[in-house]
Amino acid sequence: MTIRIYLVSGPRNISTALMYSFRQRSDTTVYDEPLYGHYLAYTGIDHPGGDEVMAIEPTDGEAAIRDIILGDYDTPVAFFKSMGHHTLGVGLDLSFLDRVTSVFLTREPRAMLTSLVENLPEATVEMTGLPYQAELVRRIVAGGGSPIVVDSKQILLDPSSVLSELCRRIGVPWDPAMLTWPAGPKPEDGVWAKHWYATVHRSTGFAPYREKVAELPLRYSALLEECERHYRELAPFSIVAR
Repeated sequence: MTIRIYLVSGPRNISTALMYSFRQRSDTTVYDEPLYGHYLAYTGIDHPGGDEVMAIEPTDGEAAIRDIILGDYDTPVAFFKSMGHHTLGVGLDLSFLDRVTSVFLTREPRAMLTSLVENLPEATVEMTGLPYQAELVRRIVAGGGSPIVVDSKQILLDPSSVLSELCRRIGVPWDPAMLTWPAGPKPEDGVWAKHWYATVHRSTGFAPYREKVAELPLRYSALLEECERHYRELAPFSIVAR
């Protein structure tokens, strides 16, 4: 029986690095954003390289869920990097979430937004994925479950302790190979990698945590406040670095 890890992230996070980390495991297959094509087709939103994404990636979300997320794999673990805004609010049947282990990846909103608006200057709170992450966490709590949340800062502060605890909560053995990976593009990268992955392609592991020094323009103050409200719902469940 395959353990299916469904990463529910937001943009401008270390989600690709976390995918590369799981890619280093000999027991794991990874897949990059299987619902991105559906999200673009459903919303009509304009993203860098969006037409190319929809030409290559599945635009039928239910088919992507059936054939990719719930598909057959030769490895005992399958890791699907996805985004909160690709999952909720786009007309999908969410019953598949009962068959995966959801992991929520967050980042402090000011740092996230400072990076996001460089590429998407008209960003909305929905584009951050945070409202959808918070709603999914509420659903898990209402059902008596314990959400698995990891914060980018905590991973960067102590990758070994946070990732080993993450593996324990998922129910897979810890593998130190997850701490490093070869530089450069990976075969599993989505076609959008050329627009977003330049920094992670130069990496060979999780970089030490550094406070982001760039300023967020004042016109995003209301957006920041809304993001922080959702972020506070996730924070109590976050794995803390030792």
